[in-house]
Amino acid sequence: MSLYTDYLTEIETRKEQGLSPKPIDDGALLSEVIEQIKDTGNEHRADSLKFFIYNTLPGTTSAAGVKAKFLKEIILGDVTVDEIAPERAFELLSHMKGGPSVAVLLDLALGDTESVAVPAAEVLKTQVFLYDADMERLAAAYQAGNAIAKDVLDSYAKAEFFTKLPDLDDEVQVVTYIAGEGDISTDLLSPGNQAHSRADRELHGKCMITEEAQKEIEALKLQHPGKRVMLIAEKGTMGVGSSRMSGVNNVALWTGKQASPYVPFVNYAPVVAGTNGISPIFLTTVGVTGGIGLDLKNWVKKVDEDGNAILNNDGNPILEQKYSVETGTVLRINTKTHKLLSEDGEELVDVSSSFTPQKMEFMKAGGSYAIVFGKKLQTFSAETLGVEAPLVFAPSKEISHEGQGLTAVEKIFNRNAVGTTPGKTLHAGSDVRVKVNIVGSQDTTGLMTMQELEAMAATVVSPIVDGAYQSGCHTASVWDAKAQANTPRLMKFMNDFGLVTGRDPKGEYHAMTDVIHKVLNDITVDDWSVIIGGDSHTRMSKGVAFGADSGTVALALATGEASMPIPESVKVTFKGQMADHMDFRDVVHATQAQMLAQHGDNVFQGRVIEVHIGTLLADQAFTFTDWTAEMKAKASVCISNDETLIGSLELAKSRIQIMIDKGMEHDNGMLAKLIAIADTRIAEIKSGEKPALSPDDNAKYFAEVVVDLEQIVEPMIADPDVNNADVSKRYTHDTIRPISYYNAEKKVDLGFVGSCMVHKGDIKIVAQMLKNLEAANGKVEFKAPLVVAAPTYNIIDEMKEEGDWEILQKYSGFEFDDLFPKEQARTEYENILYLERPGCNLCMGNQEKAAKGDTVLATSTRLFQGRVVADSETKKGESLLASTPLVVLSAILGRTPTLEEYKTAVEGIDLTKFAPPMEKPAGARSVHF
Repeated sequence: MSLYTDYLTEIETRKEQGLSPKPIDDGALLSEVIEQIKDTGNEHRADSLKFFIYNTLPGTTSAAGVKAKFLKEIILGDVTVDEIAPERAFELLSHMKGGPSVAVLLDLALGDTESVAVPAAEVLKTQVFLYDADMERLAAAYQAGNAIAKDVLDSYAKAEFFTKLPDLDDEVQVVTYIAGEGDISTDLLSPGNQAHSRADRELHGKCMITEEAQKEIEALKLQHPGKRVMLIAEKGTMGVGSSRMSGVNNVALWTGKQASPYVPFVNYAPVVAGTNGISPIFLTTVGVTGGIGLDLKNWVKKVDEDGNAILNNDGNPILEQKYSVETGTVLRINTKTHKLLSEDGEELVDVSSSFTPQKMEFMKAGGSYAIVFGKKLQTFSAETLGVEAPLVFAPSKEISHEGQGLTAVEKIFNRNAVGTTPGKTLHAGSDVRVKVNIVGSQDTTGLMTMQELEAMAATVVSPIVDGAYQSGCHTASVWDAKAQANTPRLMKFMNDFGLVTGRDPKGEYHAMTDVIHKVLNDITVDDWSVIIGGDSHTRMSKGVAFGADSGTVALALATGEASMPIPESVKVTFKGQMADHMDFRDVVHATQAQMLAQHGDNVFQGRVIEVHIGTLLADQAFTFTDWTAEMKAKASVCISNDETLIGSLELAKSRIQIMIDKGMEHDNGMLAKLIAIADTRIAEIKSGEKPALSPDDNAKYFAEVVVDLEQIVEPMIADPDVNNADVSKRYTHDTIRPISYYNAEKKVDLGFVGSCMVHKGDIKIVAQMLKNLEAANGKVEFKAPLVVAAPTYNIIDEMKEEGDWEILQKYSGFEFDDLFPKEQARTEYENILYLERPGCNLCMGNQEKAAKGDTVLATSTRLFQGRVVADSETKKGESLLASTPLVVLSAILGRTPTLEEYKTAVEGIDLTKFAPPMEKPAGARSVHF
């Protein structure tokens, strides 16, 4: 059996699924295809030509290397293919982006044959994905007197690869499609339970919204030729929950433009909108693909004569429709005046924020990557030629307010800024390129990040990056055929690229499925760091972290940089004293509730939450910073006391050393380097040379929130409110309710303790509660299943040493076994305790799920429809979010408890406590550490 025969078999299988042949990325397969092209009598020749020309992935895939080499042979006349003349071969090379294709173009352009060198140079001038080795070849040839090299460098210095692109159309006509009412999670555009197929763009595209919606979108395109379909979140925000490049890819697949006629299913330039705009991290992803994201503001609050919002019976503002965007409405976007117009030309809303100079550059270039690499290429070429680069790209926006202090995030950005005016202090609103210190890639987006790295022709992690990690936590629950096929391949690629990986491609250390956010929190060893991670919960309690799409992660890995505006900040402080029976998770939920009560609107949305929480170690503080994704914040910064920060860094060092001891150190010495950075930072703090990061006293904030701990008197639940008459109020994270609301009558079908929101203390709480209840009642009986998934193996190891794991094992009806991992997802649960493998488990929803229609009480982060649980025919599934002790007790009772039942159950238990920072560092350490 040949590889090509296998490929034909796969094509037939895909045809039954309504799919096209999968794009070729394997060089060995493409070599067989090429041999069949050379054989003019081969029965597969015609199809082989189509596959070679139209169905081969570009960049640094092994297939791209084989394709580039064959095109070079055609151009040099070593091989003749009637259907591919040399001119066509050059055109095909121009669409291959970089890597081997650029190497071939350099070979040809710098060669001795002028008839080949000149056209090769013209193609080379259009390419931007050049790396150090490519640029060094050009520079060396120029210094040796090569005229072609000088011509190419001169073109690069003028940025003709950008200036010669067509300008944006003055007007973009769109036809609307309401994707949903209320906040639209990226799960609607790219469901987490279909994560395994994200790298197969055509297949994954079939999961966007519904098949019916896809047919309606196709019908709109037929009814309105020449217009682009704009997906809308009516009365809500588009793309909440995560960055989800696969969601943008899906939208682009159904509504965007094809990037290249020679690369299938890679589309760009989607148009998305929301009544309340686009979620910040999702908007970044839209920009990566050169798309347009609009804030429609088509529903506004109804106000009285004094300008106060009029409330309905539920206490919510009444909304009035300013203009209609119902499905099928034709609108016009003027890219010059930055206005959204009706079909007749009536001005509806100003959309200037969607058309900043930087965003318009992305749109013109077909995405942000070309701009990032283009700027680097222009700078290099101008320096090589000894000329000043002309101002082609929009200058970075630099905002500086004399006499105004800096917030914490402004300090971090100023410290890490690249290419800004020397000596100039920058404030919020400035557009900044920043050095990225830590990068994280997780496994359900990792295959896409891998594709993005191949597409941008990157081969090694940037030396600027201090630490980079590839996790295996999102697919840790079930070692099924999909995981077995994808995970080892991903880990090998990333390890070869220079990342520390959860799974060793050589099999020399035990596969770690630790939750990525916990690992990133440990390897962040400087509170002035910038962190980029392929998940919205990249929210470290040291430094400032941004959840990002797979492409932005790839860009950070390849270049060590990211570009974004400096966000505004909201300051959060605390007063009062926590009640003894309360857990810190309740403080987190209360922060959201009290913020909404104090400000009416969500002032956190799109901004950085600067939380003054300095007496908690990084593990516990992460519970707050992690939840800021659900607060719709762009990021968070934790302000820590000196002593507490030192404790967090010492803890991080010990965790990194454990990784080294387990054999996870990379050949590049990355983990040892991180320990050295931590040692340096600890010395700076102890000496007083550079204390823990803190804002200036005269810093300016968008808003301030003061959380009164004494108002928090009973456990709090984040409720999806699935039956709210107002659809737009369902599945938000803004409905925070005390347990008394449920009158001890809310049936709980399943409890889940796990996800990135829990730490070692939470798993100890489970053990402590079981011991107490056993002592009081003789035994513990569960009236609902309880699933417990520790976020890291370290936690389990430490609990075994401390004797707490035994009580969990005693009541467990299932305990994970890494020697024999589950190969199928659980579909039925008994009323027992399940000890699952470290990882995301139910929170991710891509492998394990609760039964349809269940009410789940969980410590996790997601309450979106279809995530942890789906609807049944008779009942809506509910994912309620709460603290660990409340989840455990509710699983035992089979319902939410009364406040007295709860107080009795937690009496004497070491809950996660918090006290506001005092004037001087308290130096308090948690009992859990």
